[in-house]
Amino acid sequence: MFQLITCQEKTQFYLAGRREATKESDRVQVNISARHGHLSPASQSKISTKVARLKRFFSRISAIHVTVDLENAALPAVEIIASGEHMHEMVSHETSKQLWRSVDGAVQKLEQQLRRHKEKIQDHKHVQSDRHAEK
Repeated sequence: MFQLITCQEKTQFYLAGRREATKESDRVQVNISARHGHLSPASQSKISTKVARLKRFFSRISAIHVTVDLENAALPAVEIIASGEHMHEMVSHETSKQLWRSVDGAVQKLEQQLRRHKEKIQDHKHVQSDRHAEK
């Protein structure tokens, strides 16, 4: 009727549950579209992997939309739009001679925006608590 569980089994069960919870909460919906051209599945996968890392900088991101404009093949343009709960949409653009430089540049710009947004939220909370402490 009762099953004895050793401490090691209990720990493994707990860790397995945490891994599942972490994986699910770290997910972000990534949409990739191309204008005036086509991206290979490998390129789409690589872009998706790079962009999904933005979740590390601000955990409330729920969706990221990437648009690659290949109208001018010599200068591919990348636009990334990140949206999430309790935040405005954040947009970054980058144009470069190589597609991957454009992607990296746009990701870097969005990382910077997300860092500033997170710092602003955290500083805002600290400023409010300081005001209440003075009263």
